[in-house]
Amino acid sequence: MDRHDEIKAAYRSLGSGASFYDGMITCTTIVGRAVCKIVWDLGRHESQDYLYRALSAIPKEFTGRLLEAPVGTGVLTAPLYKTLPHADITCLDYSEEMMLRAQQRAKNNCLSNVSFVQGDIGKLPFADNTFDIVLSLNGFHAFPDKEAAYSEVFRVLKFGGCLCGCFYIAGETPRTDWFIRHIYERLGYFTPPYETAESLKKRLEQQYEAVEVSSVKSIACFACRKELK
Repeated sequence: MDRHDEIKAAYRSLGSGASFYDGMITCTTIVGRAVCKIVWDLGRHESQDYLYRALSAIPKEFTGRLLEAPVGTGVLTAPLYKTLPHADITCLDYSEEMMLRAQQRAKNNCLSNVSFVQGDIGKLPFADNTFDIVLSLNGFHAFPDKEAAYSEVFRVLKFGGCLCGCFYIAGETPRTDWFIRHIYERLGYFTPPYETAESLKKRLEQQYEAVEVSSVKSIACFACRKELK
């Protein structure tokens, strides 16, 4: 079983138990709040804060093309997409189980402008310069080939387009770093190497302009723009 298959298997279990996963990722259930506090040292307010920062670069009246990768179960972005009825939104995930949950959530919320594609962010099935925004929430820390993911995101983003999102960074919260290395990696949820706040900012500045990077504990939030050709 290669690394991609290991990750797919790991997230299959999360997709099949999405109520636990959704509660954890949103810090809303009793168990979810416990995981957020014990592993991430995050409370409900901080969890909302990092999500707000990660999504803040998306205009309120956005009507262009947006790619979300990975979409997970859609729990973080379905509320946002309800406010963007004229946007053309494509959601991609490697895990079929997670994506099926997201599709059901989109159906329940009558999101007719949201489509779904199962695929690998390291081999995106889209043409160059396709999307006005690429959004990636809590994904890069899991990708087995991060260099391919960075390259593909840059390729499909239009000139002048925005890349934004969030993911785990190392070196901010020792407790979180321990859980990542001793538990999350062994379960197949996370894959080293990991960015630090400094390395992420440096990486983005090499390819993008107007780079903004901030962090809430071990979660880095970022927004940047691909230069106009």
